[in-house]
Amino acid sequence: MTELSQFQHPRFARMYERISAESERRGTAEHRRRALAGLSGRVIEVGAGNGMNFAHYPASVTEVVAVEPDDHLRALAERSAEKARAPVRVVAGHAGALPVEDASCNAAVLALVLCSVPDVPQALAEIGRVLEPGGQLRFYEHVRSTKPLFAALEDALTPLWSRLGGGCHLNRDTAAAIRSAGFDIESLDRFRYAPLRFSPAQAHILGVARTLGA
Repeated sequence: MTELSQFQHPRFARMYERISAESERRGTAEHRRRALAGLSGRVIEVGAGNGMNFAHYPASVTEVVAVEPDDHLRALAERSAEKARAPVRVVAGHAGALPVEDASCNAAVLALVLCSVPDVPQALAEIGRVLEPGGQLRFYEHVRSTKPLFAALEDALTPLWSRLGGGCHLNRDTAAAIRSAGFDIESLDRFRYAPLRFSPAQAHILGVARTLGA
């Protein structure tokens, strides 16, 4: 098994377990549903967390390989997998070394995870490796604001926030990273919302990209 000790954030994992239900009620669940609508075939989900996506996979998905490095969140994801309409297999692993074969997946899902991976280019390269030619990448992420004042504030807060929030970065330009990794972005919706009652509205993106070779 890949060494996962560096990915253990027990305090953050317990906090995420508590706050994720509120976030789902405030709009996150609907964004997840939009991100996963129409998927089919074999899907790899990178950074599955506590399995909040699982309820939104359509029955046309034949298998979800859900990769999660954190032990606490992975245990919660295993419980969530039991209730999913699509078959979900939860596995230990991390974004930088996905535990599946080359070109073995029809689609990949990233939902609120690229903010926290240590090496974004490596994670996207791994997704490109495991997707079939022309395979889809579905993504839903919070990203750096396009408003200069808010972006500067995110830059200032990120070092502390990252230490408290399981490696989360407030200021990543994820769409640019996806393009730089060689994906063709076919659709991109940018919007703001507050996932928690006392949190400010954050910029988010939701879209579909595709590997070359379709």
